[in-house]
Amino acid sequence: MARVKARPPATLHDVAREAGVSVATASRALNGSSRTVRAENVTRVLAAAAKLRYEPHLPAQAIARGSTRTAALVVADVDDPYFSAIAAGAITAAEQAGILATMAVTGRSPRRELEIVKALRGHRPRAIIVAGSRVDGTGIREELIEELDAYQAAGGRVVLISQPDLPFSTVAVDNFGGARQLAAELAGAGYRRFAMIHAGDRIQTSRDRRTGFSTGLRRSRLAIRDDLLVEAEFTRAGGYAAAERLVTNGLDNIEIVFAVNDVMAIGAMSAFRDAGVVPGRDIAVAGFDDIAPALDVDPALTTVAIPLQQVGADAVRLALTPGDATGTVSVSTTVILRESTPRRG
Repeated sequence: MARVKARPPATLHDVAREAGVSVATASRALNGSSRTVRAENVTRVLAAAAKLRYEPHLPAQAIARGSTRTAALVVADVDDPYFSAIAAGAITAAEQAGILATMAVTGRSPRRELEIVKALRGHRPRAIIVAGSRVDGTGIREELIEELDAYQAAGGRVVLISQPDLPFSTVAVDNFGGARQLAAELAGAGYRRFAMIHAGDRIQTSRDRRTGFSTGLRRSRLAIRDDLLVEAEFTRAGGYAAAERLVTNGLDNIEIVFAVNDVMAIGAMSAFRDAGVVPGRDIAVAGFDDIAPALDVDPALTTVAIPLQQVGADAVRLALTPGDATGTVSVSTTVILRESTPRRG
């Protein structure tokens, strides 16, 4: 007698398809999330679950009841002091709240970021905090939103550390305003001939800082020549390579180089020094972020300070705030002028 092949157990996607609703709506209806689901949709989802003999995923229900005690932090690069400082603040705040913080690294890949979020949904942390600039044109934006929304619909919390670009709670840094103010203060210090090292406009953080700096210069009736806008990787190595290009093309028309983050600026300083050009004397350099090494380089680096540990702590506190409301916490920045940009004239 032939054996009858057992039918695989129904999944949440099966229930959503049967009920004619989204996976997020089905998850909310079944897991008892406090987010509103219309009564008729609840009825359809429950009927579909009964028909398909769907067995709810118990860890997902645990999230909905707030019983899990972990928070997952997703960062772009653990070796970058920017993300290390954010992680330190997040871990401290999590410990104070009695939460275990875990960390995953994307390697600055939006695709890898999406894969990590998908994997984390299976581990069911209480919160997912994603730290890293949004990148345009990757083709995964809607897929990432769907994954995070389904996770949040099951009772988890999502917080981004970046631009308020996605429909989730965000700790947002004023990158545009900080760069604009830096440009104004450098113009006030007597600088007139600028170059800029940036990471390309697909990376929103770089774009916001580039446009903010250019706006600040225009307000001082200054501008950067197109050939002195150098695009490179958003890393120390990228800053080094960009500075090498500037040296090769000649520095006669450049008084100061602004790099859109500190690690690029520090890389640029190393390249200038290797070429026999002394930073702070032969050419001025400024960055953005105020990472710890900005004080350790010689000369100390002019920058725009972000309270990075506070950013990480704010993200954890926002993730653990009761309720389902989506909001933005804005973080201001402060220009710090140091020896790498001595006053001119």
